[in-house]
Amino acid sequence: MAEPLVLGIESSCDETGVGIVRGNDLLANEVASSVEQHVRFGGVVPEVASRAHLEAMVPTLQRACAEADVDLADLDGIAVTAGPGLMGALVVGLASAKALAAWLNKPLYGVNHLAGHVAVDLLDHGDLPTPCVALLVSGGHTSLLLVNDIATDIVEIGATIDDAAGEAYDKVARLLDLPYPGGPVIDQAAQDGDPTAIRFPRGLTAKHDLERHRFDFSFSGLKTAVARWVETRRRDGLGVPVNDVAASFQEAVADVLTAKAVDAAQHHGVQHMLIGGGVAANSRLRTLLEERTSAAGIELRRPRPALCTDNGAMIAALGVQVVKADRPPSSFDISADSGLPVSRILV
Repeated sequence: MAEPLVLGIESSCDETGVGIVRGNDLLANEVASSVEQHVRFGGVVPEVASRAHLEAMVPTLQRACAEADVDLADLDGIAVTAGPGLMGALVVGLASAKALAAWLNKPLYGVNHLAGHVAVDLLDHGDLPTPCVALLVSGGHTSLLLVNDIATDIVEIGATIDDAAGEAYDKVARLLDLPYPGGPVIDQAAQDGDPTAIRFPRGLTAKHDLERHRFDFSFSGLKTAVARWVETRRRDGLGVPVNDVAASFQEAVADVLTAKAVDAAQHHGVQHMLIGGGVAANSRLRTLLEERTSAAGIELRRPRPALCTDNGAMIAALGVQVVKADRPPSSFDISADSGLPVSRILV
């Protein structure tokens, strides 16, 4: 039986993505980013993102179709991010997918953005061993997931209770007068810094915190600690060692993320782990997680960095798994859900 051929549309934040996947084979992955339009604001502006999606959707779709060189009449379905994400941005993608599915008379699958970050690894490494623990780290989400079946059964076992890791990177970058987005620039600055120079706090790792939030994350306190340290230096007329601050901050983030991820896998008796999301491209996080999973006897799967950020390929990959699981298509009446829980893989 031929593997399903699915087109995926992603528009949850500031990337307009269209991907086409057959089985676990990536045929096209086109992304148009509006990040440059948000730089002067120091963060994503929802209205700007929505307008950028409107402008980029058709050209991005055209490029993906040309790259894949497939007949859209042969598609087995159209998958689209239904949530979570920015409401206006989600609506653009969902409307586009509905129009395309109606025109082609193809099934529509409104899927979960977070589950897509898990599914994209199949394009690099093949079918996912289950159960598997997935550490998802992005600008808006930091979660630990127990993946029993990528198409039907994902359980959130840990999440951030305040700032996501990516948000903390952006805020610390602003404190250090570094450009947006903060993740790549802090990672680069940290290469020339000392990660032991400043002992910043590790959120939710104290004994009393672990009793209630063993697998949860908090980066608000870390961000505040960095702000106070930097403000004190400036008030006292001392220079701020940007590279050391960046390296020490990054070490605190990576330390907490990797320690809790390994603890979660061991607690649930899981031998396989996956890391995904935009921050998963961070060099220190990837290195430290590899070291700790290797020491614990856990097999680590990491998608290539280009597939970690938001893209249509991950939505198409998840759509393929939903089709293979023979799950019923979504109704054309479905709405975008900005707070969609990861346990709802298909809307």
